[in-house]
Amino acid sequence: MRPTKDEYYLMIAEQVKNRGTCLRARIGAIIVRDEQIVATGYLGSPRQTKDCLERNECLRDKLNIPHGQRYELCRSVHAEQNCILNAARAGVSILNGDMYIYAENQKGEKTDGLPCFICKKMIINAGLKRVICSTKEGKMKIFNVEDWTRDWQEKDIVDDQQQYGKDQNK
Repeated sequence: MRPTKDEYYLMIAEQVKNRGTCLRARIGAIIVRDEQIVATGYLGSPRQTKDCLERNECLRDKLNIPHGQRYELCRSVHAEQNCILNAARAGVSILNGDMYIYAENQKGEKTDGLPCFICKKMIINAGLKRVICSTKEGKMKIFNVEDWTRDWQEKDIVDDQQQYGKDQNK
């Protein structure tokens, strides 16, 4: 059976995650604009720095930091951030594009590929239109970025119900 375009692009993001260097999660992201993939990114350390695979430890695990918290102590750059940065490095516009995010935990189990608050802010400012995320049930969840903006205008960022890591902190 032929996948829909959203399914197809999410499958590509799933493959991108395999380049990641994080021990805690495997996340891949791609940006599609005008039906073309214009950028990819995975969860991994900054270029030319020593990553968690090389160190054989996750600093946030070592410090018992729950998922979705204290990202400033993480050695990695999020897949969404790397995707946006890679587009900028290549001089490619992502305005009105769609981002696809696929996520698994360290055991290889599907998790909700929701962007964190930092990534959501970057996605909003980058001018992306939609974000399509994998879910732990093996489905996809589609967000319109303008809805995030409207929600945060009416409430506040901390009231956001779609938070990365909620499904993993048990």
